[in-house]
Amino acid sequence: MKFPVVTVTLVTGALIYVLWSQTREPSAPADPASFTELATKPAKRSDVVDLAIAQIPELCAQATKGRDSQAYAECVELADSRTSSCRRLVYDNFPDNVTSDAVFRDVSITMMNCLVRHSGVVQP
Repeated sequence: MKFPVVTVTLVTGALIYVLWSQTREPSAPADPASFTELATKPAKRSDVVDLAIAQIPELCAQATKGRDSQAYAECVELADSRTSSCRRLVYDNFPDNVTSDAVFRDVSITMMNCLVRHSGVVQP
């Protein structure tokens, strides 16, 4: 029986790539000012989603009325665990390019509501 050199090489290469990508620093979230002129300079949907994910601590602070409680820590942990499913929800329902303020608002609100659910009555 022959030693599977090609398979071992491909698996080793994949493992090296995964380890390399894990050691890289995450990219900085997009600057909110870059979303001001969407009609002339459309944004990528992924950038809008990344901006919403970067807002998790603030969203949880609003939902739990502060940052010093166990509820806040649980909120952040739950929101972090939901990022992939919320990302999939937005990717399935919105276009690749955000070209208007209305679409930007809808993507942002959908993502934020998916990440951190506010309980109780909505106050105007």
